Amino acid sequence: MKIVTQVKLMPEAEQAAALRSTLRTVNDLACWVSEVAFAHGVPREYELRKHTYPRLKAEGLGAQTAQHTIKKVRDASRSPTRPRA
Repeated sequence: MKIVTQVKLMPEAEQAAALRSTLRTVNDLACWVSEVAFAHGVPREYELRKHTYPRLKAEGLGAQTAQHTIKKVRDASRSPTRPRA
C-alpha cells in the first residue's frame, strides 16, 4: 500500500536562492545534454552518458543527479508512440 502526501517547501530566503540557483544550473545542463544528443544523434542512454557525464560532474552535479538528468533528457526525446526499453 502506498501513502501519498503533499508537502510544501518553505525555505528561508538564503535557501530559496540556493535552490533556485541549483535548479537553474540543472536545467541549463539538461538543455546542453539535449543539444549533444541531437548533434550526435545519440538515441541510447549509455551512449549519451559517455558524451555528457564528465562535463555534468565537472559542473558540480552529483553522480545521481547527473545520471537522472541524462535519463530524463533521453526519455523526453523519445517518441511517445515507441515503447520504453
